[in-house]
Amino acid sequence: MAYTVQENSLLGQTIGDTLIIKKHSLGTIVRAKDPTYGAGEFIYLAGVASTVVGSLVTYDENLGTTALAPATGGKGPVAVAMSANVASQYGWYQIAGAAAVKAPNAMVAGAEVFMLAATPGSVDDAAVAGEQVLNAVVSTTTGTPSAGLAIIQINRPFLQGQIT
Repeated sequence: MAYTVQENSLLGQTIGDTLIIKKHSLGTIVRAKDPTYGAGEFIYLAGVASTVVGSLVTYDENLGTTALAPATGGKGPVAVAMSANVASQYGWYQIAGAAAVKAPNAMVAGAEVFMLAATPGSVDDAAVAGEQVLNAVVSTTTGTPSAGLAIIQINRPFLQGQIT
């Protein structure tokens, strides 16, 4: 994915890069466009251990911090890692548009999105109470754009949290 920023702003760090030097204020949001996946929105955040491209993370917009989205019982906003943005690094996370999300199991286009119980940061389409990712829908089957990823259409997604 080759997203380019579409706004009149100085971009110190490209969307797919991870850096150890903070180039933007944490929580900065930009719009960018990819020739294949179209427009998207991205938020600049600190990294967290074990992040890979496509990992779903929870984040605190005020603090700019992230954590791998929990397999169960999560709540709050989530974003998709655009790089292997690990601890002590900074990078962009997608919050709107067609996002390549870590999805190791087969998924069906058009399905709702849920956290994968066995793997933090990954999604599935198997319905589990309290694990739904709201404002997200499966756009392609797993394996597109590459193995272990699926395109998920997102619009400021967040975890459902407990429903009981």
